[in-house]
Amino acid sequence: MTRFILIYGSVAGLVVAGLMVCGMAISNANGSAGSQVFGYLSMLVAMSIIFVAVKRYRDTKLGGVIKFWPAFGLGAGIALLASLFYVFAWEIYFNSTGGAWVEVYVEQIRTQYAEQGRSAEEIDAYLVETQSMMELYRNWWFRMPITLTEILPVGLLVGLISAAILRNPGVLPRRV
Repeated sequence: MTRFILIYGSVAGLVVAGLMVCGMAISNANGSAGSQVFGYLSMLVAMSIIFVAVKRYRDTKLGGVIKFWPAFGLGAGIALLASLFYVFAWEIYFNSTGGAWVEVYVEQIRTQYAEQGRSAEEIDAYLVETQSMMELYRNWWFRMPITLTEILPVGLLVGLISAAILRNPGVLPRRV
């Protein structure tokens, strides 16, 4: 099982890290902080590798039958490894750009609130609150757990769904 976690977790991690860096590079070229929809879709695409890994493990190592908890354990291991790739890719990207994402994000909030017609006092109050949060975000010990909580739940959810589906040997049965 460890071999499957290392192989498929690394593949999923490289996919999600690559998509994240490409997405951020494109959004920075456009002067935006990035699209949450694109970010979570890329996470979902990368984490779909969990389904493939659980099915392959079930079929090649276990003769076409797997119980829920071993399947979920495999999925959770892959999700954790892929999430670590994502966190380290974000750390490299964030530090290589000097944390420029923070300023772009704050400016994007200011523009969005102004377009919504909020008063200058409301915008300033929110930006003061956001600025203090962004100061904390500049510290790796604060930023890394937040980054991990962006992606790990997605992977665990995919692992949970994969385990629930693939515990039934009649779903996508093993071909001999």
